[in-house]
Amino acid sequence: MLDAFESSALAVLWVLLPAYVANAIATVPKGRGPPMDFGRIWPGDGRRVLGPSKTWSGFLFGGFVAIPVGLLEAWLILLAPPNLELVPHFAASVAAAVPVVALLTFGAMTGDALGSFVKRRLGRESGARTWFLDQLPFVLVPVLLGLAIYPGLFVGVFVSVFGIVWLLVYTLGLHAFFNWVGYQAGLKKVPW
Repeated sequence: MLDAFESSALAVLWVLLPAYVANAIATVPKGRGPPMDFGRIWPGDGRRVLGPSKTWSGFLFGGFVAIPVGLLEAWLILLAPPNLELVPHFAASVAAAVPVVALLTFGAMTGDALGSFVKRRLGRESGARTWFLDQLPFVLVPVLLGLAIYPGLFVGVFVSVFGIVWLLVYTLGLHAFFNWVGYQAGLKKVPW
């Protein structure tokens, strides 16, 4: 049987996988399509609201294309015998898991846009490396929403020292790895 540290490692990765996939594949449209801020300027500082790298095509592509990943997870865990269930259920059925998975994928895309909004307010250019704002908002938004809307799932996974540690380890490590891969594949302009 797994100890609490190992069990938490599996649970955090399992729950956040749709968010990680959404964030990673949002670059596939390569910035084509209208920017999410439609070129608008924030009145308080005269800078773009989000910047040119946040497009509706990336937001929608990342959000929708990652949903099947979460639904596959929901289906797989329903197939597992009760004594082999090592990760939490998203819901009682695959259909009932759709809102949870959509919260994860579109929450990730919203968190990523929120990070860009804060970076613009700090005077950081689009693509400029900004520690923690580049990595954490895309997981914190779906986790915080999940804690409020689906506490039965999210509290057990994230409200512990191990849950927080694994969230940080996975997010900082996987984010760096997938950004490097995206840069090498020509999908990103910068490797961060």
